[in-house]
Amino acid sequence: MAGQLTGFERRVLGALESAPSRVPVVLGGCGTGRTVLLQRLRERLGRGAAQYIDIERCATTPERFLQAVTGASPFPWHAAERKPATAREAFDMLLVFFDTARAPGGEPCTFLLDEVLELRTFESFPGLRHVLRDLLEGLAASPNRFVLTTRYIARAHRLLRDATSRFEVMHQPALTPADVTDMLAPAFNGYEQMPSDDRDYLGRAVQALTDGRAAYVHAIGNTMAQMDRTADPVSALTALLSPEGALNHWCRFCYELRLHRARGYGALKAILDVLAEEEPLTLTEISHRLHRTPGSTKDYLSWLEDVDLVTSRQKRYSFTDPVLRLWVRLHCHPVPPTEEDVAREIQHYALGRLPSPDAAPVLAYAGVEATVDERKSWGIIEID
Repeated sequence: MAGQLTGFERRVLGALESAPSRVPVVLGGCGTGRTVLLQRLRERLGRGAAQYIDIERCATTPERFLQAVTGASPFPWHAAERKPATAREAFDMLLVFFDTARAPGGEPCTFLLDEVLELRTFESFPGLRHVLRDLLEGLAASPNRFVLTTRYIARAHRLLRDATSRFEVMHQPALTPADVTDMLAPAFNGYEQMPSDDRDYLGRAVQALTDGRAAYVHAIGNTMAQMDRTADPVSALTALLSPEGALNHWCRFCYELRLHRARGYGALKAILDVLAEEEPLTLTEISHRLHRTPGSTKDYLSWLEDVDLVTSRQKRYSFTDPVLRLWVRLHCHPVPPTEEDVAREIQHYALGRLPSPDAAPVLAYAGVEATVDERKSWGIIEID
């Protein structure tokens, strides 16, 4: 799984290997590849020297979290049998473990903390009002090495505003067309035999449709590989965003997760509905459509920005993730969309994002040459 290091992975490793080591804080939205990055780092560093912890999955109570982390750790701990008396004591013991654990030979070890801001849930326990601040102070003073990730970019920037210079913010980069081309290769039999222009065009097209998000690229590649030999990314995206499609369920998860981490659930959904119909819009335009005052609308928008669902550029608001906006247009209605609804919306979406169709490729990835009749512009038709 380790494979050849990407430029971004080399940057993260460079921060870990500096003297003294820095703490990379990797920020990126849903599906951008943060978890894959950490898993690749664990393989690169060695499972005996690095521990990956998915905090989102196991952050229940401080006591049980401590037990889960230390119980699954490759690093021995002298206080493993000691039982904490309170939630605060359990969290303090966790900080001691992060500070004193060592790899074989007594060398510093590496902790890979995925979705670190989920530890904020501990702030409802007595004595744990400033969990994240205390965590950063503990990690900054430790001789061990750490990589932190989170999907909540705005919150991470606020948290790190007063942190020490040991923490280095790194934004997970979107995949480039060349990255997408490389990622698609394993999904297709005979992909290397495609003309280079066709491969390059396919990479640009999939990158444009997915906004360079690794999870979407992976899903489109796998779906195309399972379809017939003339399958194309627009058809794959249509299948994936149908009511039974994998990206429908993925987008629903990301949508609900972020809304439940924010305030004002119903009003925030209403604003997302408004922006799904038209974007970008100003505060005044949104408040008119929402039939709310500009003041209350500004609060709602700030809460959406807080969980990175919307982005403001030059005082105009739009979705951060264009695929999620497409999902809202399709699925946030009283009834599921029909096949015709899905096809129509995705064609509109694709027409606005795909590169010039003059050289749409023939996807003979199965090792079978396509006929002239199979050369098509990916099922896209002009829509009035």
